[in-house]
Amino acid sequence: MPELNKSSVDIHPSEIRIMSVECEKVKGINLAQGVCDTDVPDVVRLAAEAAIDAGRNQYVRLDGIPELRRAIAAKLKACNHIEYDPDTEILVGSGSTGAFHAACCSVLSPGDEAIIFEPYYGYHVHTLANMGVKPVYVRMAPPDWTYSFDALERAITPMTRAIIMNTPANPSGKVFSRQEMEHIAALAIKHDLFVFTEEIYEYFLFDGCEHISIATLPGMRERTITISGFSKTFSITGWRIGYAACPARFTKAMGYFHDLTFICAPSPFQFGVTAGLEQLGKEFYSDLCAEYLQKRDLLCGALRDVGLTPYVPKGAYYVLVDASMLPGTNSKQRAMALLAKTGVAAVPGEAFYQNSGADQLRFCFAKKLPALEEACERLMKMRTTVGAH
Repeated sequence: MPELNKSSVDIHPSEIRIMSVECEKVKGINLAQGVCDTDVPDVVRLAAEAAIDAGRNQYVRLDGIPELRRAIAAKLKACNHIEYDPDTEILVGSGSTGAFHAACCSVLSPGDEAIIFEPYYGYHVHTLANMGVKPVYVRMAPPDWTYSFDALERAITPMTRAIIMNTPANPSGKVFSRQEMEHIAALAIKHDLFVFTEEIYEYFLFDGCEHISIATLPGMRERTITISGFSKTFSITGWRIGYAACPARFTKAMGYFHDLTFICAPSPFQFGVTAGLEQLGKEFYSDLCAEYLQKRDLLCGALRDVGLTPYVPKGAYYVLVDASMLPGTNSKQRAMALLAKTGVAAVPGEAFYQNSGADQLRFCFAKKLPALEEACERLMKMRTTVGAH
C-alpha cells in the first residue's frame, strides 16, 4: 500500500484541540482553546450579514477587497505609525495563520533556520517544520519572560534567515519592550535577517504596557513582515480574516502562495471587518482592554488562591501557571487531573516548549464573564484536596 510522507507520519495532534475534546466529554468549561466566545460587535456582524444579503459571496482579488486594504492601511498609520500602500503592500489573509504561511513560503527555503522565542505559538513552529525550516529556540524565563541578549546572538548562524516574534505573546502574555526590540532590530540589520512579527493581540495590553511595531524602528521597515488579524479583537475566530503588511516585493510572492492555498479570505466577512475598522472608535478598544484586565485579574486571583501560581501576563488573553502542585509527572497528566477534579480544561505547558513546560499549564480568559466566574468557582474545588497556598 502507498504510505504517507515523512511529515505526515511525524504529525501529532494539537494538545489544545485534544484538551477541547476531553473537555466536551465531561461537559466542562474550556479554558484551553482561545476560541474567544464573546459577542461580535454589532457593526461588524451587521455589515457581514448585509454583504451576504447583497450577494457579495464570490471570489475577490487575492489580496483582499480594496475597502479593507485601505482601512488596514489607515489603521496601521494611525495606531502603529507605519505607512503602507494599500494597493501594493497589504495582503488580506485567511487569518493571521494564513498570512504567516504565505510569508514563510515567500522568503524561507528548506534548510534555512528561523529563531523562535520559547514558550512559542505552536502554529509558528509547525509551519516552519512542515516547510523544512529549522526552528532555533531562545528560552524566555518566568515570571517576566525575560531572555538573554547573548543567547539570542549565539542562536544566529550562517543558516539563519529570520527572527520570529509574537507581541503580545501567546502563550506567555509577554510584551516586548523597546529595548528588546532595538536589540532584535540591530541583530537583524547586522546579519541581514527578516523579522516576522505577529501582533494579533496588540489591543490586549495591561499594566501600562505599550505596543510597539518593530517595523517603525530605523532600518526595519524594509525587512519586516507585520502580521495581524481581527479574530481576537472582534471575537470572530471562525471568520478567518487577517493580514500581512510589508514591502511590495514581498507581497507579490505572498499573494501567489496564499492564492494557491486559500484563493482568498472569505469575502462577505471582509466587508464586516472593514465596517469595524472604519466605525469603531478609541472607546471600543479602551473598553476591550478594561474588560480583559478584569478577566485577567479574576482568573489569576482564583488560580493563586488554589496554589496554581500564575505568571501574570502583560498582554494577550492567556496565562501560564506553575502547576507543579497538581498530581502527575508531566503537564498532560496535570491537565487531565485538573479536568477530572474541577471540569476546567487547560493546555499542557509542554505544548509550548521543545523540552520543558512539564510543570506548566496555560489558561485562556477570553470567555464571557459568567462562564469565567463559573470556571473560577470550579477551580476552588482544588482547595478541598490541596488547600490554599
